[in-house]
Amino acid sequence: MERGGYGYRGRRTGGRGQRGRGRGGSGGFGKEQQWIPSTQGGGGAQGHMGSNQSASSGGSAWHPSGGSSRGGGERGGSTSTRGREHMIPAPPPSAHRSSDVPESGPAVSGPSTRPVNISQHLASSSSPQDASNRFVPVKRPDKGGTLAVRTASLHVNHFPVRFNSDSIIRHYDIDVKPDVSPKNGRSAKISKSDLAMIRSKLFTDDPSQFPLSMTAYDGEKNIFSAVPLPTGKIKVEFSEGEDMKDRAYIINIKLVNELKLCKLKDYLSGKLFSIPRDILQGMDVVMKENPARHMVSVGRSFHSVEANEEDDLGFGITASRGFQHSLKPTFQGLAMCLDYSVLAFRKRLPVINFLMEHIPGFNLNDFGSFRKDVENALKGLKVTVTHRVTKQKYTIAGLTKDNALYLSFLSEDPNGKTPPKKVHLVEYFRQKYQDIKFKDIPCLDLGTNNRKNYVPMEFCVLVEGQIYPKEHLDRNAALFLKKMSLATPRDRQRIICDMVSAGDGPCGGNIIRNFGMEVDMNMTSVVGRVIGPPELKLSAPNGRVIRIAVDKEKCHWNLLGKGVVEGKPADRWAVLDFSSSERGRYKLRSEQFIPKLRARCENLRISMKEPLFYHPATMHAFSNIDLLHHLLEVANDRAYKICGGRLQFILCVMSRKDSGYKYLKWISETRVGVVTQCCLSDLANNGNDQYLANLALKINAKLGGSNVELIDRLPLFEGEGHVMFVGADVNHPGSRNKTSPSIAAVVATVNWPAANRYAARVRPQEHRKEKIINFGDMCVELVETYVRLNRVKPGNIVIFRDGVSEGQFDMVLNEELIDLKRAFRSINYAPTVTLIVAQKRHQTRLFPAGRSGGNSNGNVSPGTVVDSKIVHPFEYDFYLCSHYGSLGTSKPTHYHVLWDEHGFSSDQLQKLIYNMCYTFARCTKPVSLVPPVYYADLVAYRGRLYYEAVMDGQSPASASSSTSSAATSSLSSAASLDDRFYRLHAELENMMFFV
Repeated sequence: MERGGYGYRGRRTGGRGQRGRGRGGSGGFGKEQQWIPSTQGGGGAQGHMGSNQSASSGGSAWHPSGGSSRGGGERGGSTSTRGREHMIPAPPPSAHRSSDVPESGPAVSGPSTRPVNISQHLASSSSPQDASNRFVPVKRPDKGGTLAVRTASLHVNHFPVRFNSDSIIRHYDIDVKPDVSPKNGRSAKISKSDLAMIRSKLFTDDPSQFPLSMTAYDGEKNIFSAVPLPTGKIKVEFSEGEDMKDRAYIINIKLVNELKLCKLKDYLSGKLFSIPRDILQGMDVVMKENPARHMVSVGRSFHSVEANEEDDLGFGITASRGFQHSLKPTFQGLAMCLDYSVLAFRKRLPVINFLMEHIPGFNLNDFGSFRKDVENALKGLKVTVTHRVTKQKYTIAGLTKDNALYLSFLSEDPNGKTPPKKVHLVEYFRQKYQDIKFKDIPCLDLGTNNRKNYVPMEFCVLVEGQIYPKEHLDRNAALFLKKMSLATPRDRQRIICDMVSAGDGPCGGNIIRNFGMEVDMNMTSVVGRVIGPPELKLSAPNGRVIRIAVDKEKCHWNLLGKGVVEGKPADRWAVLDFSSSERGRYKLRSEQFIPKLRARCENLRISMKEPLFYHPATMHAFSNIDLLHHLLEVANDRAYKICGGRLQFILCVMSRKDSGYKYLKWISETRVGVVTQCCLSDLANNGNDQYLANLALKINAKLGGSNVELIDRLPLFEGEGHVMFVGADVNHPGSRNKTSPSIAAVVATVNWPAANRYAARVRPQEHRKEKIINFGDMCVELVETYVRLNRVKPGNIVIFRDGVSEGQFDMVLNEELIDLKRAFRSINYAPTVTLIVAQKRHQTRLFPAGRSGGNSNGNVSPGTVVDSKIVHPFEYDFYLCSHYGSLGTSKPTHYHVLWDEHGFSSDQLQKLIYNMCYTFARCTKPVSLVPPVYYADLVAYRGRLYYEAVMDGQSPASASSSTSSAATSSLSSAASLDDRFYRLHAELENMMFFV
C-alpha cells in the first residue's frame, strides 16, 4: 500500500537561466520576493509555513494533492514544471497541527522557489509559540534519486515495529515527596535509585491495581501504562536497610494524556503532518523498560551487569559491550534502530580491591602517601555498603580527615529521654555490625546535605556501570577498547541481531506485547545506489592542469608525479624547534628534515624557500604562556627585520603532544596573527613521502592554495552566479562540566566555482546552548569577506548545520534561519537559501547483503546512498556513505533538508554533496562528512582550545594586543563569554588556519 505525502519540489519562475531575477542577479541586491498565490496550488521547495490560511497577498488556500504517495511529481499527483517560462509562484503549503488532517484536493503543479519573505512572517508572528506561523521541514521533491553506477542490496539495522493502532497508552505524571517535611523546610532531591525503589515498592504492594508488566517508567516523572491506573495521592513506606526506620513517601499520580496510536498511524501514512512526539516518546520508554530492569543504564545505552574477564583493561577498569536503540518513523512504518556500543567501566569491586588495582604501588600501610590519588580516584563515585542489608546507593563525597580509629560522633536517643552521647566509630561498628579491620586508614564520607555518614572502606563496594573516561585510559587499554568498538560489518551485524533477540534486550519479556507492539527480528532489506565518483583536477609537473580518475574501489587518488592545482609560494616562514633540548629520536634532525620537506613541496608544485631562520626552544615553553607569546612576537618581529614582511607561517616542532598546544594556537591565531603548523619530531625524522605530502597539503591550504578541485561544476549550479557553502556547528563542554560556555563556529567558502577555500568565525555562548546566538551576524561577516575577495555577493547560499537532533529542527528553522534572514535583510541582501542538517550521531548502519555488495573490508562502497524505506515518511532526507571504510563498520551521514529555495532534486543534491566530499583539503580521499560541516567542527573545537587557554593560563602580558587589553590573570566565567578572547586576528580572518 502506497503512503500519502505532500512534498513538492519547487521551480523558479523563468527557469534555470533566470535565477536571481528581481534580486540584483548573482549579487543578490534588490527587493525581496514575496509569496504570490496561485490557483495551481502550492508546493514546498522552501520549507512549509505552519498556517492553514492562504498567503497574505490574497488568493486561495493551499490544498494538498490527492495523490497517495509521499513525494511530488508522479507520486504526489503533480506534474513537473522545470523550465516553464511563465509559471506563477505559489504560496508554500501549510503545515498542520498534530490534530489536523490535510484536506484532499486536485492535483497541483510545482511551485516557484523564489525566496520567502520572512520579514512578513516576522512581523505577523508575535510569539515564538504561535504554532500556526511556524515553518516545518520541506517535503520530499520526488520519488528519490535514480543516479547510479550500480545498485547494492543492503541490510539496515532498522527492525520494523508493528503496533495496534487502536491502542491507547496512558501517560501519568508522578510527583514523589517525603511524607514528613525536613526540619529545614527544604526537601532534598530524591535520587533516581530511590525513585526506582519507591516505584517498585508501590507496584509490588498492590499488583492488581499497579501491574508491573503493563507499565513503563522513565526513571523520573513519567509512567506509561497499557491499562488505567489509580490516580491521586498514595502513601508508600519502605526501609533503605534492615536496621533503618521505614521512610514514608507520598506519590501523587495524575493522568496527563491518553496517547492514541491511531495518530501515529496517520502520521506514518502521510495523513498528518505534525509528528506526534508525545506518542513516540511514550513508546520509546516502553521499548526501554525491559533493558532498564535487567541491565545497567548509562546515558542512552544499556550494558550488561556482569563483566567478562576477557574484556579486562587493567587498573580496575573493564570494557563492556552494550547497545543504544530508539524508535524512528520511516517510510516503511515505525522501526526500532539498534546499534552496538562499547564503553569502559570501573569494575564492581570492593573499594579497597579497586584501589589495589587502580593505583600503581598502592599500599594500605603507607596510605598517607597515596591519599591524594585515592581522593581523585574515588570522589563522586557511587557505592553500596555491605555491613547491613540495603539496596541504597551512596555517593562518595570524600575521605574523612582522621583515620577510623580516631573518628567519633554524637549518638542521639531515638526516644529523646537522654542527652546525645559521644560514640567512637570503631566501638559502634563492633557492637552493631562487626569489627573494623583497617582502623589506620580514613573512612569514606557518604553524607549528603551536611549530614555526616562515615563508613569504613572495607564495607563499601563500587556500583556497577560507572563510566571511566576514555581519555584517562592508558595507551594499551585505549587501543583494546578501540579494537573492540571497531567490529567488522559481519560481526557487528551478528552482534546487533543477538542483542535484539536477547532476553534482557528491548524485545525480551512481555512488556512491549502488553502495549500491543511487536518487533520483527530481521533487519530491513533495502536497495541502495552507488553514485559514481567525480573527476578531479590536479596539475602535472610542468604546471598543466590534468584530469584524473580516482581508484574505483577506495576512491583514493595518489600524488605521485602530480601537483596541487594552485600552490601558494612559501617565501617567508620560520622554524621554532621545541625539541632542541631532547636526545635521540625526539630531537629534530633539521638538516635532513627541512630539505626533504622543501623537496616534497616543490614536487607538489608548492614553491618553498629556505626558512628565514631556525630558532631552538624547549618544551618548557609550552607550559609558560608568557614565554610562548614572547617567542611568537619575536619571531614575527625578526621576519620584519629580515624581509620587511610578516611571516606566512611558523613550523613548530614538538617532541611530544603537550597540553600547551592550546596556548600556542590561541596566541598565534587571536593575538599575534600568524599561522602555525605543528609536527612531532620523531615523525618528522622518519617522515616518509606520504607524511611529507600530508604536511605539504596542510601548509598549502593554510596559505590559501588549492590542493584539488572538481573538473565539473557542482550539480544545479552549472553556469550560475556565485554560490557560497556554509557550515555551522556548536561544541559543548563535557557532560560533567556545568559552567563552561558552548562554542559556536561558522565557516563559509570564499571562492567560486572551486568552492574549496574557507573563512571561519567562532564565538562563545551560554553553557550547552545549541542555538547559534549570533548566526545571522556571523554569516553577514562571512558574506562581507566573500565580497571583499570576489567583488560580488553570492546569489546562492547552501547551509549545512551539524550537531542537531530531530527535536531541534524547529529551533533551526524558526530561530536560526529567521535570524539569518533578518540579518541579510538589514544589508538589503536576499540570496536564495537552502538549509540542510548533517547528522553523524545516529545509530543507522548499512551492511552489504552479500559478499559482492561492498568493498574488500565488507563495508558499503563510497557513494552508497539510501533514500527509500528507512528514510522519513515524507520529509526530504537520505543517508550517504561517502568514504571508504577501512576499519570497523562505516557509518553513513544522514542529510535532512529543512529549507530549499533552490529546488534541488534528489539526484542533484546527493551528487553535489558527494562531489564536495572529494574537496577536503588535507587528504587524498573523500571524507565521511560534507566539508563545510567537517571544517565547522574543527573550528568549534579550536574555539574550545581558546577557552581552555584563556581560563587555564591567561596573564595580563599574554593577553595584551592591539585587539584586546581586557585580560587579567584570573578570569571569571563571565569573562569566558567575552568574544574578544575568541576573535581571530585580522591577518587570519580569511585563512584556513584550522586544517
